[in-house]
Amino acid sequence: MFKEETIKALLRDVPDFPKPGILFKDITPLLAEPGARKMVVNEIATHYKNLHIDAVAAVEARGFIFGMLIAEALDVPFVPVRKAGKLPYHKLQEEYELEYGKAAIEMHTDALKPGSRVVIHDDLLATGGTAGAAGNLIQKLGGVVAGYSFIINLAFLPGERVLRERFGVQPHYLVRY
Repeated sequence: MFKEETIKALLRDVPDFPKPGILFKDITPLLAEPGARKMVVNEIATHYKNLHIDAVAAVEARGFIFGMLIAEALDVPFVPVRKAGKLPYHKLQEEYELEYGKAAIEMHTDALKPGSRVVIHDDLLATGGTAGAAGNLIQKLGGVVAGYSFIINLAFLPGERVLRERFGVQPHYLVRY
C-alpha cells in the first residue's frame, strides 16, 4: 500500500544546492530502501497500467533510475532523454529555459514508433521546463504524450499547470510540497 509519508521521510532537504536559495530535494535516501523503491514503482506503474502505454521516456539523470524500473513494470520500452551531446546516433534536440540560462535535451530520432503513447518520467516537477521540452521532443518524433509521472511536485511552482495546459494531461506525482 502506498504511503506518502513513507516517501517524504526518505527525501533529504539540502539547503543552498545547487546554488544559494535553493532547497534541493535529494532522493538518494529513498534509493537505499528497497521496499520504498518498490512502492514508488508499483504506485506509478499501477496508475498507468490500463492506459495503453507504449513507452516510458525518462530525463537524465535521476529520472533514469525510476524510469527504467517503471518501463520494466509496464513491460514497455525505455527511452532515454539525454543532455545535449550525450547520444551517439541521429538525434533531435530541444532547448528550454532555466532560471539562469538555457539548456538542451536530446532523443534519438528512431526512439519511437509514430503514434506511440509515452509516459515521461522525472524525479521532480518544478517549473515544467525540462518536462515540457521532453514532451515537445516526443511530439516532434510523432509520439503522443500520454502522461507525466514524478516522485515530487513542488506545487508552489507552475510546472503542474504548465504541463496540463501545454499537453492536456494531468501530471501524476507521489508527494507534494
